Amino acid sequence: MIRIESEDLDIKKIAASGQCFRMNRVGEDGAEGARADGGGAIYELTAFGKLLRMRDEPSGASFDCSEEEFGRLWRGYFDLDYDYAAVRASIDPEDGYLTKAAENGRGIRILRQDPWEALISFIISQRKNIPAIKAAVEAVSRSFGEEIGEGRYAFPDPARLAAAGEDELRACSLGYRVPYVSLAARSVDSGELDLSALSALSDCELLEELMKLKGVGIKVASCAMLFGYHRIGAFPIDVWISRVLASEYPQGFPFERYEGFAGILQQYMFYGAIE
Repeated sequence: MIRIESEDLDIKKIAASGQCFRMNRVGEDGAEGARADGGGAIYELTAFGKLLRMRDEPSGASFDCSEEEFGRLWRGYFDLDYDYAAVRASIDPEDGYLTKAAENGRGIRILRQDPWEALISFIISQRKNIPAIKAAVEAVSRSFGEEIGEGRYAFPDPARLAAAGEDELRACSLGYRVPYVSLAARSVDSGELDLSALSALSDCELLEELMKLKGVGIKVASCAMLFGYHRIGAFPIDVWISRVLASEYPQGFPFERYEGFAGILQQYMFYGAIE
């Protein structure tokens, strides 16, 4: 077990924050120190073709993996080298709403997810709530991904998803999103869309390229940027954030003040809105 002590690492909040759909609470740990609010719970994450078990600690988390694997993969995935306390400290002290939202959401970190999985997951996410998104992404993984142990399946690669028939995809509760998922998979599999090459683009260029895909609007593209490319200046606006902006910032959100990391604040705001 690798234990990380940090007030800025809360697995429970990250799992509920809507940025990742394959991180789930799977059990309880009765060990001393378990918190009444869910600390001590066991979570599973499936990412990069691997299964990771984690324990939510009173201040931080424990990861069931080797030191080598943690350093090579999970430390970066959980963005543990970024100073989230500095982000909270930058908030306008006169902004009571954002100050409270950031404190309430403390522990959320922007995960560095696979751009391919993030893109398809957020295409699937359109007009679905989080439980429905999780179910659909899991169905896609079980239907087309490789089994990686314990009845768990990796997210399918572009070739496998590109080869899937529309009826097979529709059986995963994708609905009207079927042609969008299929087209994206074929574009990536053929090389027409090189997701790795997109990482070299500026934020504006990346947003523009992602939105060239049919079925990818500004919200899906912004989510793919924030969670798949770690462009923490991206600020996805969905129905929850729209409500927050309307109620708390009728004169407009001060994006200029938070340029370059507004996406972190978006997560604090989103978590507070859905909690």
